[in-house]
Amino acid sequence: MQETEWEFAEIWADTLISHPYILMFVKEVSGKFCIHDSAQNYKVIFSSDNYESAKMWLLEYEYERFNSRILQQV
Repeated sequence: MQETEWEFAEIWADTLISHPYILMFVKEVSGKFCIHDSAQNYKVIFSSDNYESAKMWLLEYEYERFNSRILQQV
């Protein structure tokens, strides 16, 4: 993943398959919400200007949030 200033990250997974497929959902300091694919060297596969539309994209593809939010340490 390229170096980006971020505020928080969430791990989302497709748990319906035998080996969970992992995506990382990141809120960047710039205000963008980006979804990174861990299987593609954390390439951005979706981005949005708001949390809800990025979250809806994940839910549409049946991803589930895997853990609590990870906050950037200041």
